[in-house]
Amino acid sequence: MKYRSVFDIIGPVMVGPSSSHTAGAARIGLMAGKLFGRTPKLAHITFYGSFADTYRGHGTDVAIVGGIMGFDTFDLRIPQALDIAKERGIEVVFETSDALTDHPNTARVRLEDKDGTFEIVGISIGGGTIEITELNGFPLKLSGGGPALVVLHHDRFGAIAAVTGILARHELNIGHMEVSRHEKGKQALMAIEIDDHLSKDVLAEIERLPQIERVAIFGE
Repeated sequence: MKYRSVFDIIGPVMVGPSSSHTAGAARIGLMAGKLFGRTPKLAHITFYGSFADTYRGHGTDVAIVGGIMGFDTFDLRIPQALDIAKERGIEVVFETSDALTDHPNTARVRLEDKDGTFEIVGISIGGGTIEITELNGFPLKLSGGGPALVVLHHDRFGAIAAVTGILARHELNIGHMEVSRHEKGKQALMAIEIDDHLSKDVLAEIERLPQIERVAIFGE
């Protein structure tokens, strides 16, 4: 694992007893909520390994639900996240699984509403740092060595060139990039690690591209 700063080692500013079980869980929820892009009607959360054993005692349940609603690790509303979710009309279902995973702190988050379903698998690797290993069935392997731009898009001619062209125009260097798709012409994924901070203006420029469905940054 690569640490980017001393704050990755001592952990983030957070509400909760554990950077791995609370802050990491909140960030997994945050990523799911960002990429879903709207308030879900159902949040179905499956915990594996250590998460499954201790999720109530360590506040992993409230942290991940708070993240889904956009609460950052230090948000004082996290302890009340389940009540707030109920007030917002979000049904929350928790499940535990004995299935073996590559990391003991693993969670699968599936968000649903009448317009669609979105699912990610995230792991909390320590110090509040996370990795997303699967997104809508696409496997992801990001190093965690820098900010990562995750782009869900339509598999159309020129989509990849349009995104990388914007990054090049703003002199943002790509350290690692993965592209994948389930089927030709259907939904596809770009996961791009970049060396520098990505501004909101650049993110908005990418979001306006006609081929793009959803965009999110993680690792910042």
